[in-house]
Amino acid sequence: MKRIYLLASALTLVFASCQKSSEETVEETMVNQQETFALADDQCGTMGVLDEKIAENPELVAKMAAVEEHTQKALSNGWTKRLAADGKIEIPIVFHVLYNSADENIPLSQLQDQVTALNEDFSMNNPGRNTIPAEFAAVEANIGVRFVLEDVIRVKTKKRQWRPDDSMKFSSSDGSDVVNPQEFLNIWVVSNMPYRGGNILGYAQFPGGSWATDGVVMDHRFTGTTQYSTGRTATHEVGHWLNLRHIWGDGGCGATDYVADTPDSDAASRGCPTYPTVNCGTADMTMNFMDYSDDPCLNMFTEGQKSRMLSVFANGGFRATMAD
Repeated sequence: MKRIYLLASALTLVFASCQKSSEETVEETMVNQQETFALADDQCGTMGVLDEKIAENPELVAKMAAVEEHTQKALSNGWTKRLAADGKIEIPIVFHVLYNSADENIPLSQLQDQVTALNEDFSMNNPGRNTIPAEFAAVEANIGVRFVLEDVIRVKTKKRQWRPDDSMKFSSSDGSDVVNPQEFLNIWVVSNMPYRGGNILGYAQFPGGSWATDGVVMDHRFTGTTQYSTGRTATHEVGHWLNLRHIWGDGGCGATDYVADTPDSDAASRGCPTYPTVNCGTADMTMNFMDYSDDPCLNMFTEGQKSRMLSVFANGGFRATMAD
């Protein structure tokens, strides 16, 4: 996912309160200056949000364990080999565009660009794939999933920023309610999301969570093709939505992402690393969509990741209805 540290003063960085407050005054002052847009250490908020959800509802652990048990059974029994043989698992997307200012009400063309980027990445047509080193090209995968734009819901909201707490997923909190999540991928596009002392670009809900909050949330500046993005943030977050973990396993050497053909690493990559970048005794797969490298340097999924993602569509899988 592309990391942007400086945003122009035209980008609105204000708090959500409808009433004037000292915090809001500080933020409005920042709008009139060129200030640093600091990303949280986890520029993808998925794992942090998961921790919070588990703290709120410990039963989520058992639900996700059941999803993982099904995933391992699907892999060991070869169920995924019967899926997407013609490359036509089709996932319709419902975008919820929540905007306070006109620049946040992003145009249809930007959303269409995002769908195009997803289709490139999930069909092995990423424009940068010719740079993938030979040792990793051997496991590069065409996922066999196609995305289509189903609908765009636009909501004028009083909020100028959102916490990654799923409040944007409910009309009762000035957001937009999920639409048929067992058939559609819901993507909420919002203004900036402060988190852990910085801002995150997006986050996703893993299989096993509540259907009422199922989907992906994206900062509007990193949705589709913009001056800050080529659409790979959404690819990363949809990977989580399809049960992929970060490629470094969110830990040091030996931490697992539950995929055999992605090498160990000790941390997320930053920028556009030069190959080979070696950690844990092997070259890092810094170009994998589930790393944190900049957008132009993210180019591939692996066969192991493909099998893991397709497992959720197999009979009895959490997203099986989408493959019917």
